[in-house]
Amino acid sequence: MNIRMQNRTLVLLAFLALFPALAAAQQRAAPAVQIMADDGRPIANHRIAAELKGAAEKLPGAVVAGNPKGDVTLVEFYDLNCPYCRSASADLDAMLAADKKLKLVLVPFPVLGVQSILAGRVELAVAKIASAEQFYSFHRKIYENRGVIDGQRALAVVRDLKLDEQKILGLADDDTVTETMKTHVRLGNQLGLMATPAYVIGDIAILGHPGRNSLQYMIQSMRRCGKPSC
Repeated sequence: MNIRMQNRTLVLLAFLALFPALAAAQQRAAPAVQIMADDGRPIANHRIAAELKGAAEKLPGAVVAGNPKGDVTLVEFYDLNCPYCRSASADLDAMLAADKKLKLVLVPFPVLGVQSILAGRVELAVAKIASAEQFYSFHRKIYENRGVIDGQRALAVVRDLKLDEQKILGLADDDTVTETMKTHVRLGNQLGLMATPAYVIGDIAILGHPGRNSLQYMIQSMRRCGKPSC
């Protein structure tokens, strides 16, 4: 990572610092529906504004995994350095393999510090030039090793997948990536997403990873009654 990219990252970090208090003020006090995690604990959730339904799918830098014409859409906002996102990625991968009708929208949401932002810049550059399948391979491979995921580790995955490293570096250093990150954070704030991973299914935002069984229940509920919980 060069000095210019690091300076832009610090500017973005200052921008991110503005949002937690605003998002906290928007978070609903009571859950919209009763959602239980696989371990039996209740999962925080709230209803999103009608005008925001489907907004995440239109974000620049959002990538569709699974069936792009699937009958149920699950959106995940994640940070590459969130340990719960790592666990969620494995669960979601198993769900995609078992459910060919599921549409998964991946939204990079690097809000956990400088390392996340630097890795996120590379990730969003990959999204610009790679196919959805290549991006998903990058997404899964980056979680294979433990430890902090930063820009250098993200670039190591780029090399492993034999993507155009120089082109990705150039894109990662571009102002458009900074603006894309800001757009993701603005929408996350509007949606009241105060945890990673966070999901949107139907008109419900879910804070935290409830587990594979709980997510599958919500997906099946959407198919039965059009709501995450029937």
